[in-house]
Amino acid sequence: MAAQVQVRVGVGVFVLESSNEPTDNPRFLIGKRINSHGSGTYSLPGGHMEFGETPEQCAARELLEETGLQASNLHSLTFTNDYMPAEDKHYVTLFTVCVRQNENKSPQVLEPNKCEGWEWVSWEELKTWAQKQIDTPQAAEKELQRKLFLPLLNIIRERPGVIPAIG
Repeated sequence: MAAQVQVRVGVGVFVLESSNEPTDNPRFLIGKRINSHGSGTYSLPGGHMEFGETPEQCAARELLEETGLQASNLHSLTFTNDYMPAEDKHYVTLFTVCVRQNENKSPQVLEPNKCEGWEWVSWEELKTWAQKQIDTPQAAEKELQRKLFLPLLNIIRERPGVIPAIG
């Protein structure tokens, strides 16, 4: 008998570079995934929601575990439906947005077996990478410089008016 496949809940954190980010083109943290589903793609800090956690508690925990950063002004943003049939996975991803509690502290790679490194990117940069990925046939995806993890790509597809900003 095949193992039962379940829909899981993931949480992604848009951590803004500063509390003064422009609301139309904020800069936030992304990292390159390794050794997991979506390996080689860029994603936000985040992970699986644990039993009894709120999305905000999960976001704060994952952000601290992965980057060493503490969240401030954390709130819910949106969600995506992320079905990955090739990997036998299906997630509902809840997205949150926050700023760093200490804006002078840089993110650290605290899980080097899961993330190659962190960098600050703008919303417009991310939208450009997403559109290239959407417009590129699957057979040619290897040639893309930046490939986004499906939940992040689905924000562009499913939630075109959403911008990760506070205010």
